[in-house]
Amino acid sequence: MNRATVCVVGRPNVGKSTLFNKLVGERISITEDTPGVTRDRIYAEGEWLGKYYTLIDTGGLDLEDEDIIMDNIKRQANLAIEMADVILFVVDGRIGLTAADEEIGNMLRRSHKKVILVANKIDNMNVPDEIYELYELGFGSPHIISAESSLGLGDLLDDVIENFPSDTDTEEDEDLIRVTLIGKPNAGKSSLINNILGEERVIVTDIPGTTRDAINTYFEFNDHRYMFVDTAGLRRKRSIEENVERYSVVRTLAAVDKSDICVLVIDATEGVTEQDTKIAGYAHEAGKGIIIAVNKWDLIEKDGKTMGDFEKQVRSDLIFMTYAPIIFVSAKTGQRVNNLLELINVVNNNYNLRIKTGTLNDIINEAIMNNQPPSDKGRQAKIYYATQASVRPPKFVIFMKNKDLMHFSYKRFLENRIRYYFGFEGVTIWLDFKERQRGE
Repeated sequence: MNRATVCVVGRPNVGKSTLFNKLVGERISITEDTPGVTRDRIYAEGEWLGKYYTLIDTGGLDLEDEDIIMDNIKRQANLAIEMADVILFVVDGRIGLTAADEEIGNMLRRSHKKVILVANKIDNMNVPDEIYELYELGFGSPHIISAESSLGLGDLLDDVIENFPSDTDTEEDEDLIRVTLIGKPNAGKSSLINNILGEERVIVTDIPGTTRDAINTYFEFNDHRYMFVDTAGLRRKRSIEENVERYSVVRTLAAVDKSDICVLVIDATEGVTEQDTKIAGYAHEAGKGIIIAVNKWDLIEKDGKTMGDFEKQVRSDLIFMTYAPIIFVSAKTGQRVNNLLELINVVNNNYNLRIKTGTLNDIINEAIMNNQPPSDKGRQAKIYYATQASVRPPKFVIFMKNKDLMHFSYKRFLENRIRYYFGFEGVTIWLDFKERQRGE
């Protein structure tokens, strides 16, 4: 995907994530006055004057820090810089040039990429004298902005799009399959994405909760375009202490809302947990396509019944989503990861499947002949006809008389008949019964 790409780089707490959120028009990156809040590369689509581009936020760089998380942040930032066509080097315009800024500037010069210097946090027309120190970095005149107040962003974006290479793609991308990985911390969501991509895209350590943001990654495979979203694992409420982690929960739920398909990643060594059930229930209620991926399957001792017994237990624990396919994978060894991609395509096709009205009514009429709708004290529920109102998820409207007699068991019977003919694997089906008299 030769999408024009812009990368936001700088030391911690200079307002990179605030700028990122303003440029994409959403609160995607977590912003708080805590250095190091953004750890991974976070992707989103930006647009200016009809030109679309990929914007990447990166973790704050402290090149002197040798902490394991900071080492990962540096590696992620270097990868983002390597991918970028234009780099936004963000500094705090109020305090002028710092030693950390100089070190980052030296690193960016070695990249031989187009670097635009951005002096952030200037909220009024009184430009401080410290701004003139920034010319020493050698990147020309800084763009003076306030990301928080949206000052100066138009001129900045004009400069950005003027520096896109002529061979990059800036057209709107409408065919993305949006896939969100959900599940408890340390289930292997980040490792699974890294295996799919074939690169260390998301920071992976043995520290639960390493992923704080919902992290977007664009990917193309076999003529299909995907956006994979890695989310922070949901913990029990009593385990959530930091404000940043509370924000991460909100980001996770928002990522589910925006997705087409959710892959629930379950740790095979632990089975389905309370947190898994809660986030799966949220995705189910939101009507998302759902796949259950049992990860770390390489760590399980097996006999001829292991997989079947495990699947029965998962079905019992997640009884409200029997339609969701289960796949056993290993992010570490790559076992069945390609099968997961194929399954995502199958579920996405089902998510967008539309049944012709005539065919749908043939199915409903056959169901009525084999099993009459409920009746009570001489009153009979009567179904006239059905139509599919929408897709993503598939929603069917059934017009009938005496809908108050409709029992949930008969609704389930009708859903099962639709699934018998069309499958809809991985997809919830919504049935909406509407009262209608025959003469209407």
